[in-house]
Amino acid sequence: MADLLSITEAQSLVVMHARPLPPETVSLEEAAGRVVAEPAVAVVDLPPFPSSAMDGYAVLSADTPGRLRVSGRIPAGKPADVSLGPGEAMGIATGGVVPDGADAVIPIEYVVEDDNDIEIASVVENGANVRPRGGDIRAGETVVERGSALTPARLGALAAAGIPEVRCTRRPRAAVLATGTELRRPGEELAAGEIYEANGLILSAQLEAAGAAVERLPAVGDDEGALRAALEAALAADIVVTSGGVSVGPHDLVRRVEGELGVEEVFWRVAVKPGKPLAFGVREGTLVFGLPGNPVSALVSFELFVKPAVRALQGVPEPLPRFERGRLVGTRRQNPERDELARARLRRSDDGALLEPLSGQESHMIARSAGADALLLVPRGEGELADGDSVDYLRLD
Repeated sequence: MADLLSITEAQSLVVMHARPLPPETVSLEEAAGRVVAEPAVAVVDLPPFPSSAMDGYAVLSADTPGRLRVSGRIPAGKPADVSLGPGEAMGIATGGVVPDGADAVIPIEYVVEDDNDIEIASVVENGANVRPRGGDIRAGETVVERGSALTPARLGALAAAGIPEVRCTRRPRAAVLATGTELRRPGEELAAGEIYEANGLILSAQLEAAGAAVERLPAVGDDEGALRAALEAALAADIVVTSGGVSVGPHDLVRRVEGELGVEEVFWRVAVKPGKPLAFGVREGTLVFGLPGNPVSALVSFELFVKPAVRALQGVPEPLPRFERGRLVGTRRQNPERDELARARLRRSDDGALLEPLSGQESHMIARSAGADALLLVPRGEGELADGDSVDYLRLD
């Protein structure tokens, strides 16, 4: 097994070849999930004026406690075009502009209203319930940093800061191709020896969740001409992901045909279980992944190697998967030659995360994966992980 790359060695080679795609301008309405290519800078102070945090009365703190005359009211969305005089208060709505002369707001439930007067029984502190201008962010300050994915909260911050559009890296264009004469579409009748094709759907869903724009090509059988035509079409994308046909059997044609089409193979086979016969190559900037045909192998290979490539193409500064720490429930025997990513159920306890490996870890058992929340890393070795041992795991979103 000395010729096999470790997981980290293979990941490093993938990320090294995944250069960020060029930026484009995107409206906020179309930017959810996109990755920012240039810092987004606030156009205005936020809030753009001193505003009230409560429904109540704007007052001068030095006038409290005491009886004050109500000289007017300030609704949200209207300017405060008059100043507050001594001994006065002004009714104000949440978000309303705090008028000149006022330095605090007292909530309505803490006053006694009497016609055009209010009675305040206690001192109101200077600045109470007032949101200062620029208290959230100042015009010219960075709202969202380069390399950040646009979550709903970040989109809201951009909109509130007056930014109508943002520079994002172009979404990677991905092509997905499942191979195998035995494959049929769900809903079709199966003949002896045939199975339903699941990998194309799995990989397309994973790519879309990672931020790629996906074209799922029709599955092709073990026919060299059909495979060549499909791969030629796929290579117009930024990233190509195939499943099946990358091992050493007589019908495993993918690597050879890719080579004939000019794909330069960077590596083949990784010391990981499942997913050892992974192939990775490049052609004129296009990243080409040949994933194993077993669906669990394809799923795990995507999380470890393809997803980091998609993130790197989008300019994410730390594209590699982030493992977390937990404790093992039960025992798990180590493989002497390969690291294992075992599907596991993740639970939370007062002591932290608990990882329980699922039964049925064979790489064809995709139905068992439906109950998996995480991939549990079992490092290669000659022994066994014991119940309660500290382990690394990767959450499955």
